[in-house]
Amino acid sequence: MSFRLPTRLPTGFSPRFALRLPATRGGRVALALMVVYIVWGSTYLAVHVALGSFPPLLMSGLRNLFAGIGLFVFAMRRNPVLPDLVEVRNAGMVGTMLVGFSSGMLAFGMRTVGTGTAAVMVATVPLFATVIAAIAGRPIAKGEWIAVGLGLVGIAILSSGSETTGTAGGSLAILCGALFWAGGAHLASRLRLPSDLFLSTALQIGLGGAMSTTVALVTGERMLEIHFLPILAFVYLMLIGTMAAYVAYGYLIRHTSPIVASSCMYVNPIVAVALGALLLGEPVTRSTIVATVVILVSVGMSFVFDRKRAQQ
Repeated sequence: MSFRLPTRLPTGFSPRFALRLPATRGGRVALALMVVYIVWGSTYLAVHVALGSFPPLLMSGLRNLFAGIGLFVFAMRRNPVLPDLVEVRNAGMVGTMLVGFSSGMLAFGMRTVGTGTAAVMVATVPLFATVIAAIAGRPIAKGEWIAVGLGLVGIAILSSGSETTGTAGGSLAILCGALFWAGGAHLASRLRLPSDLFLSTALQIGLGGAMSTTVALVTGERMLEIHFLPILAFVYLMLIGTMAAYVAYGYLIRHTSPIVASSCMYVNPIVAVALGALLLGEPVTRSTIVATVVILVSVGMSFVFDRKRAQQ
């Protein structure tokens, strides 16, 4: 299915605030990658702060539910082609995997696992994505396996320089979240979803968020003491970490391979470490520099093989 980026903003917005999107596919892919690399790399710190006032499942559910509603209103103002029941069902299935299970498990695990360690563990997503694609019958070139393996080597080097630890239960929850994310990304590339990217993303995160919120309320999760910084972090997660980043990720799922789309999971730990150094004064070690180089080489290889596959 093809998708056309909007050429004008909805009624009520001044033209002087309009953003010029890249005209080429490569430019749009680069912009989407930049968004998911930087924004999702910062969400680990934001989730850590937001947990000061929100229990994990309720925070994840409300963040995605509100973001889904906001994005749905935006999408409907563009008069998109309305989806049929099958597309709505598929969007709900993908959202349940990506938002309900994955984000919920990540937030649950981060109660006892540090932000840097969590980001490193989530970097197993490209490996899970490659294995799932292979099981589903997609031929995987040797070079793609090498790129995934090299990325994991970089993550191992980055992890070896970290002094942050966590409980076994928290670590298992985060790994399960990574597996659910890879599964959801695979479904998103296979199932028939609404043709409009904004509406499709709104349904996915909105339905997934509604599921998480329901489970949180049924299991007895309630708001903790309300503080300014956790609320600010929650708003950032809702507007930037969810609405903007999920649209960018949805574009990557539609227009690149699962390996390139999941490459953000390799870069996000680098961003998380960089933010820790800038905002928290955490030291940047030699292993951090070496790991950064290795990871970037892995991502570059993923792009090369994605372009070769597109040309076949």
